[in-house]
Amino acid sequence: MSKQKRGDVLMAAETGSGKTGAFCLPVLQIVHETNTLIAHSKAATAGAASSSSSSASQVTMSLSDRDATFAIAEDGLLCQSRSADWAGARATQGIAKGRGAAWSDALWFCFSRSAHPSCCPCAGTVLGKYYYEATVTDEGLCRLGWSTITASRNLGTDKQGFGFGGTGKKAFGGQFENYGLAFGVNDTIGCFIDMDAHQIFFSKNGSRFDKAFDIPTQLHRMPFYPAAVVKNAEMRFNFGAQPFKHPCPGFEAVARCPRDQAGQSAAGSANQKKSPSALILEPSRELATQIYDQLMLFKKYLESDIRIGLFVGGVAAKDQMAELRRGVDIAVGTPGRVDDLVTSGSLDLSRVRFLILDEADGLLAQGHRQLIQKIFNGVPKDLDNGRRLQMIVCSATLHSNDVKALATDLMHFPTWIDLKGKDAVPDTVHQVCVKVNPAQDLASAAKTAGCPERVAMQTDGVHVRDAPNIRTHPESPEALSEKVKKLKPFYLLRVIEALKMDQAIIFCRTKLDCDHVRDFLLAAGGSNALVNAYSCVCLHSDVRDRDGAVKQFKNGEVRFLLCTDVAARGIDVTGLPFVVNYTLPDTPEVYIHRIGRVGRAERMGLAVSLISDVPEKVWYHTCANRDRGCTNSDLTEKGGCTIWYDEPALLRGVQAHVGENVAELTGDFALSTQTLADGKIVYGEKRAAAGVDEYQAHTAQLAPSVVELAQLEVDAQYSFWSLKSRQW
Repeated sequence: MSKQKRGDVLMAAETGSGKTGAFCLPVLQIVHETNTLIAHSKAATAGAASSSSSSASQVTMSLSDRDATFAIAEDGLLCQSRSADWAGARATQGIAKGRGAAWSDALWFCFSRSAHPSCCPCAGTVLGKYYYEATVTDEGLCRLGWSTITASRNLGTDKQGFGFGGTGKKAFGGQFENYGLAFGVNDTIGCFIDMDAHQIFFSKNGSRFDKAFDIPTQLHRMPFYPAAVVKNAEMRFNFGAQPFKHPCPGFEAVARCPRDQAGQSAAGSANQKKSPSALILEPSRELATQIYDQLMLFKKYLESDIRIGLFVGGVAAKDQMAELRRGVDIAVGTPGRVDDLVTSGSLDLSRVRFLILDEADGLLAQGHRQLIQKIFNGVPKDLDNGRRLQMIVCSATLHSNDVKALATDLMHFPTWIDLKGKDAVPDTVHQVCVKVNPAQDLASAAKTAGCPERVAMQTDGVHVRDAPNIRTHPESPEALSEKVKKLKPFYLLRVIEALKMDQAIIFCRTKLDCDHVRDFLLAAGGSNALVNAYSCVCLHSDVRDRDGAVKQFKNGEVRFLLCTDVAARGIDVTGLPFVVNYTLPDTPEVYIHRIGRVGRAERMGLAVSLISDVPEKVWYHTCANRDRGCTNSDLTEKGGCTIWYDEPALLRGVQAHVGENVAELTGDFALSTQTLADGKIVYGEKRAAAGVDEYQAHTAQLAPSVVELAQLEVDAQYSFWSLKSRQW
């Protein structure tokens, strides 16, 4: 009977709509059922496992850990790719560790000799040393060796894979160096690894070459797998099930690696009870903590004890490693810490059956595409029970090119579950904008804002080198850009006062902008941050500072929380009345996500955007320093680290994306019934009961989908119960 293979899921839902429960509850239930089945079958399988532990295991190239064009024959040992591109794969078993004995100089001397007398001290001795062979059976390019489970399948192009190629080059970290001799069709290459000495070397037709690689310290605890990558070539592997053409005394076949030294197959095993069944990746510590808290809340209703681990920064890594050694069923973490734990070998991905990327757009915006690929490479795609890895991608903004590209590259027949449609502004969120005109005099702007003349905004320093030109050419683009930077904070004060903002999140483009706006607000309201007319704090990356800032804001100790998009991920403040875009984001999706901070739980919210009338020159660091001490204010096309930021164009993009215009506040910036059709509204409070009609319309719109989902649930339950009477 063929097993049904599930497709993956992309789920789009508005922030605060319950999408967390939509993936947490099923994952908890399935992990609970899996643990129960494992517990019931443990006694039955123990004897069989014990009786087979001493024999050679069946090691092949892995069907689940290979590139699409890497073909594997039925025996699992003859492999080829006829593609013009490189295609790679790993074996189903690796070597997890040695036996603790160092490789002595005497043994190395003996190994380097071409003959081994019967009295050789290494004969019959294996100290964490393993070997396999591969024979080139058709013309083409190939490279083979060893890699970790998370390494790129293009062997030797990253720092977790070690390869030896047919052109006589060894490869590691994308560096190719002369080594050994070139090889081709009918040549047999021997691949050696010494897990105690942490060394790798190769042979050609029985002639052994010198050491090729020292395994870096950070990889010493990682299992290593036989690996190969080919281009229009064919190879046959021998992991020890058949006699080797060129056996080497002192080295054991990979297939005869003892169970306690064997790295787990990339297809996973239910026997690895300490490894997580689900990995949930979150872009921020706050979001990860929220998911963890919800899982802990839900799990108390299940009979089995599901172990849930939270792996984020700000907690001692050694404590988290100890937790992983004790065993975790569901791992929730942030990219940095998860990457560290995977790289160190502490977080084993070989039993993961659910890979969940929450706030996927945020993960991609933070630059974690490569990490996602690394994790994906390390998890099994086909499980022992015939099922497939289930990948779930969630976000409030799935309709972005980056997310679509991710789905195309990694997901298996993904199904889009769109609970919100194209990005739209919720009915509970009103949006307005204020145009900042550089023609206004700074002194009059300060006076209108009620700001003391001594208070001025420190700008980002983009125009320091332009100062002479600005003085002589006050209408130049650089002069107007600098003027906008100095005017915006006064407009911000006017908006705060005109709209009587008692609490708001203020989004800035960079951390530097956040710091400067904070300093300006505190200077305008008084010196002390906590007893200040414009009390505010910045939300940055330091864990303790973040926790303190969020607590102060939620408790009402400060009025304003300044943050960037990255820092704000996971921050949820009930009844938040206002959001201010000090600078518009560069994509409509991020704009939707920002203003979605208000208008939750049927409470009304207002989003205000300050829009420069002219393009503004801003930092856009592409340098290695990433803004640390960089003063290169040339444009990026001239090798610098600045761009022109066109907010009017960005606003037009937002309006086209959401299908509605953003009303402009003019004059005294007061709201009017003409500006907002709803009339008098108290932001932060629940909207009037008149919205019942809208609810009914929304319910009617969703009704067909709900009926379809209900029928699918009935069918699933019927299918489950019908298994009892099925004849197998």
